Amino acid sequence: MCTTLTPKLTAGEIIIYCCLNLRLFLQNLFEFYLYCFIWYVFVRAECACHPVRYFAILSMQRSGSGWFETFLNSHANISSNGEIFSVKVRRSNMSTITETLDTIYNLDWLSSASKNECTTAVGLKWMLNQGLMQHHEQIAEYFRIHGVSLIFLFRRNLLRRMVSVLANEYDRNAKILNGTHKSHVHSPQEAEILAKYKPTINSTLLIAQLKQVNETTTKALEYFKSTRHILLYYEDVVKNRTKLRDVQDFLRVPQMKLKSRQVKIHKGSLSSQVENWNDISKALTGTPYESFIHEDYRR
Repeated sequence: MCTTLTPKLTAGEIIIYCCLNLRLFLQNLFEFYLYCFIWYVFVRAECACHPVRYFAILSMQRSGSGWFETFLNSHANISSNGEIFSVKVRRSNMSTITETLDTIYNLDWLSSASKNECTTAVGLKWMLNQGLMQHHEQIAEYFRIHGVSLIFLFRRNLLRRMVSVLANEYDRNAKILNGTHKSHVHSPQEAEILAKYKPTINSTLLIAQLKQVNETTTKALEYFKSTRHILLYYEDVVKNRTKLRDVQDFLRVPQMKLKSRQVKIHKGSLSSQVENWNDISKALTGTPYESFIHEDYRR
């Protein structure tokens, strides 16, 4: 039978043994922190070589801004944080607006758009009816001071936008898809279900409503004309995806192939999407908006 003999150590030998182990521990700890320091310096220095650029997407509801933003967020270096000012308290006054913008542009806003890689362009989506027009002078000054660039995204065919607005409002209450309201969908099946609803448009108020929307977009362009910007139309992006390359150049980020999983809900001719199409067609014929009933595009 074998036995293991444990040598007896003197107090001095024990102290020496502990010191050697402590030295080894401290050496490993130093090497670990040195590795972390080198990683931080080199990786963050690489990011520092590419200054973060600030942007804002200015648009109106149901103008394709959600779809457009998913393209931007598919880029490794772009973080667009969504419709931040849909929450009323954030736009209650200029102070809360400034505080919210500071949080976003200081990269302190955590969302699904946050990137693990170097973010070289950070922004948000801002609807014109979310405090933007009311405080346009102060906001334009904020943009100037902080070097914020603007991406205007509107629809040419305001009648199509109206159909989308009414259909979205209907689903907000009806919740057609298994009791859930969805403003955007990711499957042709869901899109087909939502597209079955055909809104009835008030033909009496139609001209005035289209005029109001047109005037609002015109004012927005005038208010922020001095801010560095690019103007896009939803229909142009649908027809010509090279517009996305123009946006990447505008944001000064590396060119990448951008993707979106969103599926268009309303396809085909407008006549198949409006319940009282004959009334609408008559109301717009002979007006500046007559082209809306004839324009079409494919996607």
